[in-house]
Amino acid sequence: MKKHKKHILIVFIILGFLSNIVNSQNVKSPNTPKYDKKPYHFGFMLGINQMDFMLKTIPSYKPFDSLMVLQSIPQKGFDIGIVSNLRIADNIDLRFIPALSFGERVLEYTIKEKDTNIVIYNKKIESTFIDLPLTIKYKSNRINNFRVYVVGGMKYSFDLASQFKKKADTEEYIVKLKKSDYQYLAGVGFDYYLPLFKFSMEYKIAFGISDLLKRENSIFTDPITRLNSKISLVSITFE
Repeated sequence: MKKHKKHILIVFIILGFLSNIVNSQNVKSPNTPKYDKKPYHFGFMLGINQMDFMLKTIPSYKPFDSLMVLQSIPQKGFDIGIVSNLRIADNIDLRFIPALSFGERVLEYTIKEKDTNIVIYNKKIESTFIDLPLTIKYKSNRINNFRVYVVGGMKYSFDLASQFKKKADTEEYIVKLKKSDYQYLAGVGFDYYLPLFKFSMEYKIAFGISDLLKRENSIFTDPITRLNSKISLVSITFE
């Protein structure tokens, strides 16, 4: 519930920021009035991500009685990408933004050991993704130098840092994830037209379709029946 509240708060912050921009604009000649008539354009993207998991577990973690709590701890990272935008209609664009996404996720295990001591194990999973998202952008009509929009689409991610094929380490167990992931995503944002370029701010959230976990007959993997990505991104673009 706390995670959902954070997402809702981010959306309200963006909407509040948008309202201030609209209210502050006076009637004047718009910047780059023919910008949206271009058949295509390019730019670059910078963003801050939060990587997390959606996980399903065996009820009461049976037969792993020593496992008391298992949870995902979201972590921050960053993205950098190239914007490619194709105009489909006055209010519709097709966008392809290949990006490098750097981050990590943590699975936290609270385990009761034989001597009744309670030990917390944090399994850090680092990732470097090549992200290939294809989205549809639906835009409102332009108000002077400003417009809002929503986006939706699909994304393929390839994890360059995946240790899926790494052999088991007797000293420290590594939670291994598959290299490839498919996600559906949705977001909201705004465009602001400046004299020389367009500035945009956007919030997106992506949900993985694939079960990523490699199970290896271990207390760190087998209590999990399904493990999916959940990644949010706040980004700015210059186009």
